[in-house]
Amino acid sequence: MSFTLQQNQFLSPLLGDEEIAALFSVEADLAAMLSFEVALATAQAKEGFISGEAAQTIEKNIGHFKPNYEKLGLGMARDGISVPALVTQLKEQVSPNIHFGATSQDAIDTSFMLRGKAAFLILLSRLENILEHLDKLDASFGTNKLMARTRMQAALQFTVADRISTWSTGIGESIAALKSCRFPVQFGGPIGLLSEFGDRAYALKADLAERLGLEVQEQNWHASRGNIVAMANACSHITGALGKFGIDFCLMAQDDFSELKYTGSGTSSVMKHKQNPIQAEALVTLARFNATLVSGVHQSLVHEQERSGAAWTLEWMLLPQMIVAAGASTRIAIQLLNDTTAIGLEP
Repeated sequence: MSFTLQQNQFLSPLLGDEEIAALFSVEADLAAMLSFEVALATAQAKEGFISGEAAQTIEKNIGHFKPNYEKLGLGMARDGISVPALVTQLKEQVSPNIHFGATSQDAIDTSFMLRGKAAFLILLSRLENILEHLDKLDASFGTNKLMARTRMQAALQFTVADRISTWSTGIGESIAALKSCRFPVQFGGPIGLLSEFGDRAYALKADLAERLGLEVQEQNWHASRGNIVAMANACSHITGALGKFGIDFCLMAQDDFSELKYTGSGTSSVMKHKQNPIQAEALVTLARFNATLVSGVHQSLVHEQERSGAAWTLEWMLLPQMIVAAGASTRIAIQLLNDTTAIGLEP
């Protein structure tokens, strides 16, 4: 099996998300780190920490930068991070003034915030789309009858609108969780104090954040990973809410109940009569996948002293997969809702 969903040609068409996975490619990571370096140089020139000419040289030459990916990989294996090897190449090809006063974590965390913000904007748009689809289903089938079931046993009759309301509530809560996430710039220097910038440190950081379209926090968050955990929580909330929709979809589509009709189902290699709810099952799988990984991301709260290598590396392994899984869930849910042709029994 492939290490990540987006790298497996069998798994990714079902469980991956090409648009969001692209944000976590090596190329996207590098592009975001280069954006950080240009914005940093420009902000530093404005505050007088490097010359305007130096900043202009960095901005001009960065577009011609040719990374040696093999050496970056070797640097990662040696240093545990790619930035030292990257900065060496940047100083040779772009300017010796690049990366002044910054540390590797500043570039890496800021890159992740830039890409995470872009991914979350995609997720937000899709979740709002899902709510619109649910509203349309409600308008078309809301008055139809369903049997409410508690503990998977028949309880009392209610309407399709009642069940859709539960789905919509979960999506609304997911949107709230997503909107509560913060995407701050990371700029703290070697130990988080920015001592070399004196009383202009915060102004420099605020200028850098504005140029990158990120937020600014008074305190650096090298070892305070609440922002990362909040992103993981939001992803798990999204997949969990859509997993609830998925498992209800599976149960409603059972032959014994036939409470839901849809197109685009999966087939069996032997039993040609079957109509398998593959996409709905995938929503359940993705919900359980993220529910498992979210506990691992919470381990990133245990950052020893001023910077952790172990906890930090764990974030890189887990959170991108969670975001891609959330993307896959939203993509699949929209597809399922488009494929739904009837729900419930007409009154």
